[in-house]
Amino acid sequence: MLLLILFAFIAGIVTILSPCILPILPIILSSSLTGSKKRPIGIVIGFIISFTFFTLFLTAIVKATGLSADTLRNVSVIIIAAFGFALIVPKFQVIMEQLFSKLSSIVPQNNQGASIRPDIIAGFFIGISLGLIWTPCVGPILASIITLAATSTVTTDAILITLAYSTGTAIPLLGITYGGRQLLQKIPWLLTNTATIQKAFGVAMIATALAIYFQVDRKFQSYILDRFPNYGVGLTKFEDNPAIKKQLENLQQRKPMLNILQPNYGTAPEFIAGGVWFNSKPLSIKDLRGKVVLVDFWTYTCINCIRTLPYVKTWYQKYKDKGLVVVGVHTPEFEFEKNPANVGRATRDFGIEYPVMQDNNYATWNAYANHYWPAKYFIDVAGNIRFTHFGEGDYDQSEQRIQTLLKEGGLLTGDMPINNPQYTVSAFTPETYLGAAKIDNVASPEQVVIDQPINYSTPQSLSPNTFAFAGTWIVGNERAMPNQNSTLTFRFNAKEVFLVMRPKTNTGRLRVYLDGNIVTNQADDDVQNGIVTVDTDRLYKLIKLPNPGEHLLKLEFLDANLELYAFTFG
Repeated sequence: MLLLILFAFIAGIVTILSPCILPILPIILSSSLTGSKKRPIGIVIGFIISFTFFTLFLTAIVKATGLSADTLRNVSVIIIAAFGFALIVPKFQVIMEQLFSKLSSIVPQNNQGASIRPDIIAGFFIGISLGLIWTPCVGPILASIITLAATSTVTTDAILITLAYSTGTAIPLLGITYGGRQLLQKIPWLLTNTATIQKAFGVAMIATALAIYFQVDRKFQSYILDRFPNYGVGLTKFEDNPAIKKQLENLQQRKPMLNILQPNYGTAPEFIAGGVWFNSKPLSIKDLRGKVVLVDFWTYTCINCIRTLPYVKTWYQKYKDKGLVVVGVHTPEFEFEKNPANVGRATRDFGIEYPVMQDNNYATWNAYANHYWPAKYFIDVAGNIRFTHFGEGDYDQSEQRIQTLLKEGGLLTGDMPINNPQYTVSAFTPETYLGAAKIDNVASPEQVVIDQPINYSTPQSLSPNTFAFAGTWIVGNERAMPNQNSTLTFRFNAKEVFLVMRPKTNTGRLRVYLDGNIVTNQADDDVQNGIVTVDTDRLYKLIKLPNPGEHLLKLEFLDANLELYAFTFG
């Protein structure tokens, strides 16, 4: 445990060198050049408390209050902009100083009877705001903490580790603030033009606040990494050592299984069904000893999973008589994917003949310490996990591993030809969720309010990889529900477009436009004469272009009977 705390502290210090720190540096510098020497102390204290608290409890707050994370983020943006405005307008600065003086008189006094200085209070508010809006470039340690927080598993250990990380980050930030003050005091020209410099920094703070509000900070990070791809590479590598991995597994109370330094990952955990089995009676790892087993974690609306299915089906047909058993573990991403009728229908539609089990409670997923869709675990005849593969691609290598395990088990003699189709993905637009829990890249200027009918609008132009609602929508935790005649516009860069949808009752319909015209030759399988009829819960194929490129997709909803979950691209 002490090892994790130490490494979290070091990871926090190293964060100052990462690209994710760049967007908040103007705020740190601006805040440090005003007020007394005590203000940076307030900034650091506020930052440590805020980052620790919101990292651990933001998910719980959102669930309990119904407020979106963006609402809280926007409050922080307003506070930062207000401090910037105070640097520009002296009268407003006087008002804020009076406010913080009153707040300092309310705060309990120390043992000598002195109250906390107003500058510390002012810095504390800035630090609180920074802790909420800052999104760090996380390594394995903080990623594990965030995973625990997302599942409402916040322990004392998790609090101490997060506190150590935020404290480590705060130390170099404190150095920057005091360094800025020293620079101002030592250079005569800067000292003479203090008032002008303060106004300039006030403008910088307001500009930074606006950039954060419009998510330009994230685009700026992407731009930096595009221009300097090696910037920040390796900063979190020291967290990947075996001792840290073992500590993280203990923290998450999972079996230390996937030790990448060993050719044998250990005995494969048993299947723990969370629903029915398809194409087979219930199976167990123990009963399958003597066979080579491929465990494939998937879910039927995941396009990445869908693209791997033809390869998995081919391997099953090719090697099932040689001793290979494939078990598909269907772990749902969305609530409707738990319905056995939906899973059974998808299994038939995809032509899956090997056994598939429902893992609705994530019990098997957690037993394997899995984190990915799709994920493949290759198990030898003795019941040990020998290889893994996460995501798409490397199909020849995966088939070679199947042959290796079959040969080791005496089930295959000689080589069989490996002729997997060439794997290509042409999408530059990432998977995009429409539910409030994971919504991102939405360009509508209106605030997304969960479970409330809101009349949204589309801006005059959309940036690449962003979308906008228009008309009346209700955005729930997992899904977005349009009213009749509402629209959704998406600027994407890909060859294929897919959308996970379901009807509320019976069927729902929508019309598809591409670059301003009703889609015709570029329509995929589920679009007929420009119309998609949604009659079941699944992934729908909308666009199939001859070549990848940037285009404008528009969906017009012909009724109010649809629930939309996520876009994926190919």
